[in-house]
Amino acid sequence: MKLALTGDSIITRRVGITLDDATRKLVELLTDTDVSFTNLEVLPNDFAGYPALESGGSHFAAHQWVMDDLTDMGFNLFACANNHSLDYSIEGLMAMIDVLDERGISYAGVGENLAASRMPVYLDTAAGSVGMISCSSTFHSGQEAAEQRPDMVGRPGLNPLHYDTTYYVTQEQYDAIRDVALGLGVEQQRQQRIQLGFAFPPDDPDVLPFLEGNFKVGDSTRVETVPKEKDVLAMEKWVREARRRSDLVVVSLHAHEQQAEDKEQPADFIKLFAHRMIDAGADMVVGHGPHLIRGMELYQGKPIFYSLGNFIGQNELVWKLPSDSYDRFRVDSGETPAIVYDQRYAGDTKGFPAEQRYWETVMPMLEFDGERVTGMEIVPISLALGPQAHRRGKPEVASGEVAERVLGRFQKLSAEFGTEMTISGERGHVSLK
Repeated sequence: MKLALTGDSIITRRVGITLDDATRKLVELLTDTDVSFTNLEVLPNDFAGYPALESGGSHFAAHQWVMDDLTDMGFNLFACANNHSLDYSIEGLMAMIDVLDERGISYAGVGENLAASRMPVYLDTAAGSVGMISCSSTFHSGQEAAEQRPDMVGRPGLNPLHYDTTYYVTQEQYDAIRDVALGLGVEQQRQQRIQLGFAFPPDDPDVLPFLEGNFKVGDSTRVETVPKEKDVLAMEKWVREARRRSDLVVVSLHAHEQQAEDKEQPADFIKLFAHRMIDAGADMVVGHGPHLIRGMELYQGKPIFYSLGNFIGQNELVWKLPSDSYDRFRVDSGETPAIVYDQRYAGDTKGFPAEQRYWETVMPMLEFDGERVTGMEIVPISLALGPQAHRRGKPEVASGEVAERVLGRFQKLSAEFGTEMTISGERGHVSLK
């Protein structure tokens, strides 16, 4: 079985009909596989539903025909759990689900309740079957799906991976934070909420909750993140289920969370979660979210891609935006979407257009013999960053200096996980020993 793996597809305009040689070469690679995976980071719902106050940064919706463009390019397996799944509230999500179901699309990660969002999707091909679970650790409160009860329906939403964050500080810093909490009355209000039954004390009595953080005395100043055991156990169950019902099991994780100040390094809980999924029976974990590439790890001989970056980056071409976007980016309500993005990116001097690394990525091409990876080629991809928003964001096979730079970055980031990759010509080859 041959698989192609890609990261975030933020598609808002047609890609497949504007094929230059480099993009045509990419489409040929995608269509020459049994399985082509991408993260669908847009709602192809014709802008149905009500814009949510909290979006993933911008409200990502598109015309439903973008799905036809993606499937024409060769994609047949879609992860849908990400921080834009509820950009148009529950109504927008359900409209997208209808579009995907009407087209017979294989997708996972969202559903009418928590069980539906957690369940695997199965893609059957001539070479074998793939089971996939899709989840996200990056989302706003209320966007996660809720369980159904015998006497009450659940809530539609995404498959969540919650995590706990603890900030370790010195005793002196801890005492200062506690003094501030007491001085502002924040600690007294927290105790009142506990007394009223609206909150609970932390499981660890040495932890001091303050504003959005949990602080604890440690031997050094550091941040520790761990995945919520309840979510991990639930997804382990479905991985084991998929293991019984398919030849290969894929776990997709959308995670923006990072290590301290380095966006190219995943937060600790992401690594812990990925290892647990492999231990439960997954053949690979495919990460995306921060819009740039992170390294790859071989764990128990199984690949973990901590982020495959952007694959299609047309976020600046969203057809229309709600009033909240105009307010957020301080743009007069009488202006147009292009002006909103010009203001946000200050004429391409900040944000995504100002950094090349958001416009370069990799596409791993994997070959399996049963459950064993027998080959892994890394294809460098460019999203053609240029001065015109309507021309950039379309993926193409990179060549020359761009290919060398992309593969070199991925090689370096992966080496930090102990992964060996050689570069030959304009391709990377991962050592599977």
